[in-house]
Amino acid sequence: MEINEFINEELIKLNLKSQSKQAVIEELAAVAAAAGVITDQQQIITAALEREAKGTTGVGKGVAIPHVKSSAVKKPAVIFGRSQSGIDYQSMDEKLSYLFFLITVPENSHDQHLKLLAQLSRNLVHADFREKLMAAQNKTEVIDVLTNH
Repeated sequence: MEINEFINEELIKLNLKSQSKQAVIEELAAVAAAAGVITDQQQIITAALEREAKGTTGVGKGVAIPHVKSSAVKKPAVIFGRSQSGIDYQSMDEKLSYLFFLITVPENSHDQHLKLLAQLSRNLVHADFREKLMAAQNKTEVIDVLTNH
């Protein structure tokens, strides 16, 4: 399973406007809805916020990986968003987050979201990977970084 199987240019937003955790989740859920990978945007937002209430998915080093398992998901997807100015996501390291990966998987997908989380996490620990994502000029470059790292 490779991350590039679950993301495409429709699922990328390079200039997030959000200034809060909830707004980021709402903005990424809107991207997922527009791309047709979910059926109920509000259900995804609610599920993501409920997950956040159990513990932040702001993993530190400028990264947050909210994730949702829901019947409102048509097919597994990774929705990527980037903020140049940073957002207070109440991350574990208490620093701003810049790179956001919303992972959405169908209710019956067993541990697929955990495999995606693990794969992303392995890459995101590397500073050069995060730097390349921040420097990407367009959606094609983001896909290239995600695919070839």
